[in-house]
Amino acid sequence: MSWFESFVLGLVQGLTEFLPISSSAHLRLTAAFAGWQDPGAAFTAITQIGTEAAVIIYFRKDIGRIISAWARSLFNRELRHDHDAQMGWLVIVGSIPIGVLGITFKDAIEGPFRDLRLIATTLIVMGVVLGIADRLAARDETGGRHRAAKQRKSLTDLSVKDGLLYGVCQAMALIPGVSRSGATISGGLLMGYTRESAARYSFLLAIPAVLASGVFELKDAGQGHVAWGPTVFATVIAFVVGYAVIAWFMKFISHKSFMPFVIYRILLGIVLFALVAAGTLSPHAGETAG
Repeated sequence: MSWFESFVLGLVQGLTEFLPISSSAHLRLTAAFAGWQDPGAAFTAITQIGTEAAVIIYFRKDIGRIISAWARSLFNRELRHDHDAQMGWLVIVGSIPIGVLGITFKDAIEGPFRDLRLIATTLIVMGVVLGIADRLAARDETGGRHRAAKQRKSLTDLSVKDGLLYGVCQAMALIPGVSRSGATISGGLLMGYTRESAARYSFLLAIPAVLASGVFELKDAGQGHVAWGPTVFATVIAFVVGYAVIAWFMKFISHKSFMPFVIYRILLGIVLFALVAAGTLSPHAGETAG
């Protein structure tokens, strides 16, 4: 991998990690369209450490408060009813599904799951799911001619059951094209949470899973066509760009719908299917290139 490739892929990772359009799919597609070799699951997981570092810094006050309350609740039973302490446990509980499934399906994630036809399918299907979830949220927020607006849930209403459901949604993002934020935000909206609450918990829930995945894949870094230097460079680029995207996205969702992302996902999936069907792009493009 050249330094230019690592710069572009780091930029793509930072731009797409927090948007509900799938960073893993875009890394895969960028390499395929450019005629580069697929950077692979290890490169993707390690560069995500950069974007998660951006999450940690952006939400540092929330994270510090949650960790402090959770740690103190281990020795003080009265604090176990504190919202921040409960959030600590809920993030742990919600991380279990992706941990179990990630280890179980590791070979598929690094192989068959990277087929461009599967990515096109997940882009379209999850785009439709996100669109439905977004419309339901909008209907509750605005009401209508014959119905009053409905109060949606905030993170103070988060239960163990909902935390696990969020975790299952996050685990779906092991398949490129699903999108970690897209799946968890869709799940949150369908469970009745506000857009901001769904996005905030989605970002917090991703921290342990992404960091664990990145550390786990460190052993495979520097192997094959992806050297350590370009990988670290891409991770730094992803961090800088990712921080800016988080700041923009949290403001965007406070007063805008997810429909632009829904339309983009569906159109990209259709174009990808068309290119593969026409023979312009191989469903395994990049896997043997380089």
